[in-house]
Amino acid sequence: MDLIDGLRAFVATAQTGSFTAAAEQMGISNRLTSKYVAALEDHLGVRLFQRTTRKVGLTAAGADLIARAPGLMDELEDMLAEVTEDRRGFSGTIRISAPVTFGEIYVNGMLGRFAARHPDLSIDLRLTDSFSDLASDGIDLAFRIGKSDRLSVKTRKLGAFPTYAAASPAYLADHGLPQHPQDLDRHICILDTNRRAANRWVFRKDGAEEVVNVSGRFMVNSARAACELAAAGHGIVYGPGFALNDAIADGRLIRLLAGYEGEESPISAVYLEGRSLPRKLRSLIDFAQQDMSRANLHQAKEPGPVAPRQSTA
Repeated sequence: MDLIDGLRAFVATAQTGSFTAAAEQMGISNRLTSKYVAALEDHLGVRLFQRTTRKVGLTAAGADLIARAPGLMDELEDMLAEVTEDRRGFSGTIRISAPVTFGEIYVNGMLGRFAARHPDLSIDLRLTDSFSDLASDGIDLAFRIGKSDRLSVKTRKLGAFPTYAAASPAYLADHGLPQHPQDLDRHICILDTNRRAANRWVFRKDGAEEVVNVSGRFMVNSARAACELAAAGHGIVYGPGFALNDAIADGRLIRLLAGYEGEESPISAVYLEGRSLPRKLRSLIDFAQQDMSRANLHQAKEPGPVAPRQSTA
């Protein structure tokens, strides 16, 4: 038997919980995945899974092996890859998770720039606003916004982005220009429910913190959708720079509250604890950190003067 294929099939099955999901992850048939695992069990002389009609579960021997096998496979693939990577670039597949809006606006393009350097590399990008379970979902690397409190993962900070309050010229003409964060409680606000406290907007000036509890007609779990609602004149948005910068640059939104800074959120690369990180993942993380420092994620022009239209009422 091919011991490497057997270990790959075993790891994929243990991580996904089924031969079918493992087969989809590996790009082979369900029958072949089961055959590889059975051959590995015969080779080792132990049963690695308890099989039922609905799922498979690890035996004690299987649990011992899964604790070490992923790291061993990473080291083996890393070693074999070194033979060809210096000459041809990286190969294989990297499975990546990222938040939806951040993934669409930035990660998608960044991965394209990275992949252009490595023609034999395949990228499997999965966009979701929930935190993926890296082990069970077979994710090699996740890009995450905010702080992670999970002990099973390692985190490397890549950068950070600010949060702004912004509104359309039409909204400001009709409702007036807020001069101070506390003015926001008299305005219509658009709440991004992906934020942990969607209605709690924080601003800082000269080391002092101002917290405003806001309300509004629109609640949406997408920074991009919140931005578009604000650009259409439906209220004030408090959103991440990467989602608002283009609309601010082209004048559809105006950044508010000169002199005040919103919350700053870290952007991190996250991967499983206790595993040797393959060279291609290390290279991708380094590339993302450098690429992010050049991208327009961090800065929007400072608020400028706005002349609201006077009400005729």
